[in-house]
Amino acid sequence: MKLNAFHNIYFVGIGGIGMSALAKYFHSQNSLVSGYDKTPSSVTKALENLGIEITYLDQIEAHNFKHLEAQNTLVVYTPAVPSTNTILKYFMSNNFTVLKRSEVLGMITKDTFCIAIAGTHGKTTTTSILGHLMLEANQNMTAFLGGISENYNSNLIQNGSEATVVEADEFDRSFMTLSPNFACITSMDADHLDVYGDQESLKQSFLDFSKTISSTGKLFVHESLPMDGITYAVGSNADYAAHNVNLIDSAYHFDLKTPNSLLHDFIFHLPGHHNLNNAVAALAMALEYGCSEKQLKKGLASYRGVKRRFSYKIKEKSFVFIDDYAHHPKEIDAVHQAITEMHPNHKITAVFQPHLFSRTQDFADDFARSLSVFDAVLLLDIYPARELPIPGVNASWLLEKIKAPFKKLVTKTTVLDSIKALQHPVLVTMGAGDIGTLVEPLSKELLHG
Repeated sequence: MKLNAFHNIYFVGIGGIGMSALAKYFHSQNSLVSGYDKTPSSVTKALENLGIEITYLDQIEAHNFKHLEAQNTLVVYTPAVPSTNTILKYFMSNNFTVLKRSEVLGMITKDTFCIAIAGTHGKTTTTSILGHLMLEANQNMTAFLGGISENYNSNLIQNGSEATVVEADEFDRSFMTLSPNFACITSMDADHLDVYGDQESLKQSFLDFSKTISSTGKLFVHESLPMDGITYAVGSNADYAAHNVNLIDSAYHFDLKTPNSLLHDFIFHLPGHHNLNNAVAALAMALEYGCSEKQLKKGLASYRGVKRRFSYKIKEKSFVFIDDYAHHPKEIDAVHQAITEMHPNHKITAVFQPHLFSRTQDFADDFARSLSVFDAVLLLDIYPARELPIPGVNASWLLEKIKAPFKKLVTKTTVLDSIKALQHPVLVTMGAGDIGTLVEPLSKELLHG
């Protein structure tokens, strides 16, 4: 099957971060792109601004499907859309070619030099750093990101098609559709146990993914992982490692140890050792690909991050507001480490929205431990996403386990008053659900209120 055989590309769930990057890509290739999503968002608005038609009603009569013919229309869907979705069922029952997002991404990247970044944490940031570095090094490439880059205000970076940089998603084993030349695995902590059942099955899927690399390809792994490959880390004897790390004016200054030499004077502005690890991984892949040291230094210094990955919303002497996508205990640990390094001895209020009933149930004690280190925890209800409730698994149950000095259940309408009452100099919002919709209103109220 050739993708260029399809004139129309229709996306079911076009507002998803991975789906919208594909929609932008096909639009840039002069395909006629349209789609459906449940709710409007900043992502769908950006697509509509490109001229892409989007419908928000799950009803066939609300759509103009007459111009879509089965022989020249490709329908792309995401596993986040339930199989009961009326629109998805329409296409499946009318002989349209219907493919998962991951399958389409695999087809796009198959004839390119594919660099795929996997891991339960860190893949979005690592992918966006590498995409930015390769663009700054003027490489012929396209990067598909799992978040919105602060540098480009987009989840797609385009400068040709010889190479592709992609986020390799372990959910639903999606990354098995890729055929990477380079692959990176940042972490293999337990997650998505609703899909995998146990951590051993998850680890096995990463091992299976590592075997999809071409025979002449290279695997990059964090040195803590039990896998053979080119290793990277911070302050160790890994193949690639950040040495002589200093924090100067909220930026990391470091030297980069490579297998053959020590490269001096790199600057990186993203807080947290987890992000410094991601930067070392991206530098390792860029150097192995052939980018020059000089271009990479300039590129790394100009990298500004990904929206909702330790994003400063307010940064004043008396008050700091940080927003982060953290939705796993290890990610919350990383956010706390970064805050305490950047803003030592300041009291921190954490607003957290748990994501998925299954994840909350699987990691309840770990979530409680991770959240208990904050001075105050304001807990929102669990965001269900694709799941139905699990009896007994709710925010109250999780709150009981948390041992923070102050803790409270809040709603989206009461959270602002609780933040103001605490008056802590550092505020962080965390979660992968719709907590992101609170960030701008909170920023305005806290900045001007």
